[in-house]
Amino acid sequence: MRKTPFKESVLAELEERGGIPEGISHLGYLSTSDIVFSEEVRHLCEGNQCRQYNKTWACPPAIGSYEECRSRCLSYSSAMIFSAVYQIEDSFDYEGMMKAHAQFKEVCDLLHDKYLDQPFLLLSNESCRRCKKCTYPDSPCRFADKLYPSVEGYCIFVNKTAKKVGIPYNAGVNTVSYFGMVCFN
Repeated sequence: MRKTPFKESVLAELEERGGIPEGISHLGYLSTSDIVFSEEVRHLCEGNQCRQYNKTWACPPAIGSYEECRSRCLSYSSAMIFSAVYQIEDSFDYEGMMKAHAQFKEVCDLLHDKYLDQPFLLLSNESCRRCKKCTYPDSPCRFADKLYPSVEGYCIFVNKTAKKVGIPYNAGVNTVSYFGMVCFN
């Protein structure tokens, strides 16, 4: 079966394939012109809030400047934002969060492998953790075809963008939500 980029008309095809890909809790569509970009989000990256700044091909500065990331997204006409919600023991359950993060990356792989066709841009929550040690900046990415840059690194204000399509940013007590985005034409 030929892979197709996500678009609203593809929902019928998704239903034929068994519905929304496993692991996705919420999804919504918007024009890329409706994505909320913020240089303040990039400043959080530059402040090394997640400790991945300047350490991976999926994060700044490797992914480009604010202007370059914004322009790359806007070169597509449409976007699908999606989230996956995972249960954790409590708000301090770091091990549960990391397990959920790994599961979310598997959801992104599923989207990439079974549902998407070129051209598209797949962004994923937080940095890449495919390799134990990233080759950045000394050598090219080992898995460039499966490198999903950070949605936050792309300066996207995730909670405001998700709100535009009715996706809750916080799914409740003892949960962690991860977000991704596919830009396509």
